[in-house]
Amino acid sequence: MASCSPVFSPTLLPFSSTIKPSKCPYFHYKTKELLVPSISVASISYPLPPQPLNVDYLENEFSGHGVTFEGIGESCVAKMGLENGSSAILMLPSGLITSYKAAMWHGGTDELLHSSVSEDASGAAAIEGGVSLAFNLASFDGDGDQVSCTPTNWAVQDIRGDSKDSIQVELICPDAEDMVELKYIVTLEEDVLSSELVISNSKASPLQLTGSILSHLTVSSPDATFAIGLEGSDFIGRRPFLSNFSIIPPDFGQKKIFGFSQLWNQISLWGPRNENNVDETKSIESETEEEIVGEENDGYKHLREQMSQIYTSAPRNFTVIDRGRRNSIIVGREGFDELYMFSPGSSHECYGKYAYICVGQSAMLKPIIIGPEEVWRGGQNLHNPNT
Repeated sequence: MASCSPVFSPTLLPFSSTIKPSKCPYFHYKTKELLVPSISVASISYPLPPQPLNVDYLENEFSGHGVTFEGIGESCVAKMGLENGSSAILMLPSGLITSYKAAMWHGGTDELLHSSVSEDASGAAAIEGGVSLAFNLASFDGDGDQVSCTPTNWAVQDIRGDSKDSIQVELICPDAEDMVELKYIVTLEEDVLSSELVISNSKASPLQLTGSILSHLTVSSPDATFAIGLEGSDFIGRRPFLSNFSIIPPDFGQKKIFGFSQLWNQISLWGPRNENNVDETKSIESETEEEIVGEENDGYKHLREQMSQIYTSAPRNFTVIDRGRRNSIIVGREGFDELYMFSPGSSHECYGKYAYICVGQSAMLKPIIIGPEEVWRGGQNLHNPNT
């Protein structure tokens, strides 16, 4: 049975059985010690599952910065907290941000992210929602074969700041063999939570980045939620973007919207979630689709209807207002040209599992090219204007 909470509770379910193998080497970068040997299959490296994280080491090495660590099976959570009450919870090694509590005008704090913890048929815990990385890096080797990497495991490299003003947690997932360095920097300030991806390409050939930084923003109901500032933005209607942490209602897309009448939740940029549905997925993909291209004509867009759109010319900042909770959040992006927006619609229970709006800073339609010897930065800012 699913359990929904605006704040991720690490005591609900065991998590050791949910850790998935990484596709990037997993280092403890402070000591350069390789924790996970890698094996080669074709041109892609698939390391073995990471060893249990050393929570005592993390506490001793990075204490005094406003961050505490708590172990959960073979993973752990890093809890970031500021004196004004703002806080965030970061899961390791996945890099999933499950909670962002921001200080509010009424003197307390409100949860701005939406996450869900459920138990699958095997008894393992499945965590969905929050802020997650869902991207792929691809390049071509000397023989012209494509080499790709989908980072899923991150290690702590450094923590800076303190609980008074700001806390910055720097994670790394380096691919030393391919001379590509991947950093993920999470910064908590009094009224801002930022997620920044830094990719350093030391290869002689360019890299191609596709995917998104996905954020599930909690709301009372999409029926009470509006997006302000998107008027005049071009968009394309597309199937929902799925990742390991996406929340999609099981009945989404059963009625025809944006020209599609298929069950969208069976399709993913990375392939079908359920391997048993491969044949069914192929048949769906073979159907003719009517792609909807348009321009947003509403500066105060109501998000109560089911929607899945990629904006190609949206402003760098826009605002999501929830009248039910009487708060708002300003969503900003850097480095990414596209804005993905998804609404499950308002036919679900208020304050329930599907009471959220998904926003993605993305490169889904057009990949980002990172040239040789270049450093690319891209990310998202969630600004709380409610103090």
